Amino acid sequence: MSNQFFLSKSARLRSTPFTKQIEEYGVKSYTVYNHMLLPTVFESVEADCAHLKEFVQIWDVSVERQIEISGPDSARLVQMMTCRDLSKAKQGICYYAPIIDEKGFMINDPLIMLLEDNKWWLSIADSDVLLYAKGLANGFQFEVNIHEPEVYPLAVQGPKSFALMEKVFGSEILEMKFFHFKKFEFQNHHFIIARSGWSKQGGFEIYVDDHEKGQKLFDELMAQGKDLNVRPGCPNAIERLESGLLSYGNDITIKDNILECGLDNLISLADEVEYLAKDSLKQLSAKGIKKSLSGIKIQTKNITVLEHLPIFFNGDQIGELRSSIYSPSFKCCLGIAMIDKTHQSTTGIHQVVINNHDYQIELSPLPFSQ
Repeated sequence: MSNQFFLSKSARLRSTPFTKQIEEYGVKSYTVYNHMLLPTVFESVEADCAHLKEFVQIWDVSVERQIEISGPDSARLVQMMTCRDLSKAKQGICYYAPIIDEKGFMINDPLIMLLEDNKWWLSIADSDVLLYAKGLANGFQFEVNIHEPEVYPLAVQGPKSFALMEKVFGSEILEMKFFHFKKFEFQNHHFIIARSGWSKQGGFEIYVDDHEKGQKLFDELMAQGKDLNVRPGCPNAIERLESGLLSYGNDITIKDNILECGLDNLISLADEVEYLAKDSLKQLSAKGIKKSLSGIKIQTKNITVLEHLPIFFNGDQIGELRSSIYSPSFKCCLGIAMIDKTHQSTTGIHQVVINNHDYQIELSPLPFSQ
């Protein structure tokens, strides 16, 4: 009996302006992210990873939805949702800023950008931040406008992304610093472009706000990148785990507080910074945490994580495996796990049980090192 499954498309499972183009280039599978289609494989996960590390790829990451918050109280609302101090936020800079609930638990981990006075974008991971923002705005009677604009990001990632972007947008784009953004012109249209992306190979994200111009830009990037061995790609599970990039919904969930996720350095407890969870975070910080995220090397070539898997040591559960995939570079499975703090001080190889199988593991700081 075949175990092959198919994804049924419908109007509520939104396509993107680039779906037709990437399907012509042979996308093999999708996942669902923010109620949209996100490509996951073109050739194979391993081959896609090897290509990403050496050349340049164009990713359709339209799933990175923008939540636009504008109006006189927009800064107050944005700050209410995150524990990172945004009081000195400047236009042109991207801020990685966790969105947390009133008890300090993770709702999302977006990039937040101040586009102009009283106008913000939250470039979100996979959860319904728009509904949370609307609820807070209504509860606090803030004077704001909240909506999801028609913006569909393209990412240009890989070591040769810089050469490709210079061809299309000119040498000025190479002067932009990491986590900065600016408008650049293509065919008389100005796109917001950030030096960012969900890989450690370097690259850019283009915030496409015009379908027709965006499709022409996609084709132009593919044409200009032929000598750079460009091809469509997507966020790659091997590369992101090797780089220690956290994934909301996989490694981080709403059941985890921000301290457990290792994001302590983004917490401000200053009196002048007003946000919903401040009192809770003061209590959490004073009390301390019993578990936190850790890298884990598993001596096997195959372990499938379709749900969080308990990790047992000497019969006791010591954690939960959140993500894992085989890395040809490390010659083992790399994973991200939530591990009891008492077991993180131990070093060396340990015998554990995961999903009723015995494995040898070694805990590792993130990102992984060989």
